[in-house]
Amino acid sequence: MKIGITCYPTYGGSGVVGTELGIELAARGHEVHFIAYQQPIRLTTQHPQIFFHEVTVSQYPLFEYPPYDLALATRMAEVAEIYELDILHVHYAIPHSVSALLARQMLAAQTNGKARKLPFVTTLHGTDITIVGADRSYLPVTRYSIEQSDGVTAISNYLKKVTLQEFDIKNHIEVIYNFVNCDTYRRDPNAADRRAEFADKDERILVHVSNFRPVKRLCDVIEIFDRVQKKVPSRLLLMGDGPDRSQAEWLVSQKGLRNKVEFLGKVDRVHEKLSFADLMVAPSEMESFGLAALEAMACEVPTVGTAVGGVPEVVEHGRTGFLAQVGDVEAMAAFAIDILSDEKRLREMGMLARWEAQAKFCTTRIIPEYEQFYVRVLERA
Repeated sequence: MKIGITCYPTYGGSGVVGTELGIELAARGHEVHFIAYQQPIRLTTQHPQIFFHEVTVSQYPLFEYPPYDLALATRMAEVAEIYELDILHVHYAIPHSVSALLARQMLAAQTNGKARKLPFVTTLHGTDITIVGADRSYLPVTRYSIEQSDGVTAISNYLKKVTLQEFDIKNHIEVIYNFVNCDTYRRDPNAADRRAEFADKDERILVHVSNFRPVKRLCDVIEIFDRVQKKVPSRLLLMGDGPDRSQAEWLVSQKGLRNKVEFLGKVDRVHEKLSFADLMVAPSEMESFGLAALEAMACEVPTVGTAVGGVPEVVEHGRTGFLAQVGDVEAMAAFAIDILSDEKRLREMGMLARWEAQAKFCTTRIIPEYEQFYVRVLERA
């Protein structure tokens, strides 16, 4: 198949999943065309089956805010026509599904004898529904674009339920979980030298990966770590960047943790750090899935996080990690101290976490689900 993919090319989960999906599809022989305003952050390797098409937005004095959605729709239609795409797959409803709808209509309305159908699939990722789409100014157009999609998927049963309830959607929504490449994300038994760059032999390594938005509760990560390091010698690695970084840096300084906490910025090869970590800390206020936790699980790293949204569909409390209520840093710190103090139990839980990732969320299981879904959409179009 020839597949067009549009996602936000940033550090957020929807961009990561959209990019990784395209990479995996290309590895399986499909021709993949990314259409976005810049190259996705995880699209770091060259592949003969992967192409990138930049969306250029004209700067015109009349526009206070350049109309990216219109420029995107135009580029989608151009790429689909020139490269004869079979299907578009857009990640995050606003504005990508609206742009795909316009592109489909533009191609269908051509009068030069080349009119064609361009089916598109919308994958819902979370905040496009729970925050952006739920805003009264966007709700009607979000609902309409979902209803007009030729296929709709959600990354968790939780998100499917919320979408059906909040938007009164009549479409079928297919749940296709996020995924992880279990060959790339795995524990590295030879990572002692890299581990030594960040911690002494007797220290544990805790990690957090996010876009540092308020919903990720980055300062809770610092509060949890502060309590942990008082009981268990440890270091904290923070991967990502975003609006809450300065506040977190201030808190680190206030607590005297500057020699124990490292802000690594946006890391392209997250798996290299996870491969020698001991514990993932993810105290989010809301997660529709929990991709960071899944990537950690594949590397035999348990998660201490919050029992919100779709996270319990990924992390099983007491089995592959520990979940507490939002804001309960005392409970999460206690869970972390308990597991980090017991080497045997920590490693057993880590191995169980990887087994769970392999059994339910590996690319070898999930990518064929997307391929089959595309086929069903194309058959109906």
